[in-house]
Parts: sequence; C-alpha cells; structure tokens
Amino acid sequence: MSDLTLFYAENVESEITEEIALSERFKDAEGKPLLWKIRSVSENETSIIRKESAKKVKVKGVYQTETDSDLFSAKLVVAGVVHPNLKDAGLQASYGVMGADSLIRKMLLAGEYTTLIERIQTLSGFDRDINDLMDNVKNS
Repeated sequence: MSDLTLFYAENVESEITEEIALSERFKDAEGKPLLWKIRSVSENETSIIRKESAKKVKVKGVYQTETDSDLFSAKLVVAGVVHPNLKDAGLQASYGVMGADSLIRKMLLAGEYTTLIERIQTLSGFDRDINDLMDNVKNS
C-alpha cells in the first residue's frame, strides 16, 4: 500500500524549469548564446489561457466558441518564459511593440518560436503518451 501523503502538494515538484539556448542570434559580450529560462505551465494556468483565447464564431447562424490557436500559443509562451522578462516595458519598447505576446512574436524567428512552444509544452507534460506511462507502471 502506498503512502497517500506522497501526493500532498508539499511533496510534489510544482514547477519544472529549464534553461535553453534558443537561438544563436542572442549573444552575450563573449559571443556565447544567451540562455532563456522557461518553466512548466499548470493545467490551472492553461485553462485560464484557453478561456482568454476563446472567440465566438458564427457557424450556420449559431454562435460557437472556438480557441484562437495563435493567441493561445502566444499566451502559453508568455506564461512559460521566465527570462527574459517579456513584460518589461524597455524590452518591448526596443522592439517597438506593446504587450508580451506581441513582443515574443517580434523577437523570434518562426522556427525559434515553434521550438520555444514545443519546449514549454514538453515541460508542461504535453509530450507524454498515456500508453507509455501505462507501460512504465506495468514494468515497475
């Protein structure tokens, strides 16, 4: 019988972080790639982002709610990036934009942006296949 207290909030790693060299374009004074610090995004946060990214569309005379996937991705990235601080007014001003989601789209090349989304999703558990997890449990 397992100890249920191992599932208590204080015994679980609540946030997973990682530092990645996202691009060779961002370099320090010595020419080394700058590291971006990213973190996992909880289901609670993801749910809020999903609601903020919802839009009403009219389909055959009936309004339906759809998620704007571009907006959802941008908000997920903003939630997952710890460093650099995308909400910094000076950083936004240097790119001539207002808002963290506008900044990240302006800062990064398309492939860099996709890589960043993928890394944040992986940290947030989106890369796990339920069948693989079940196999791991069976083999334990």
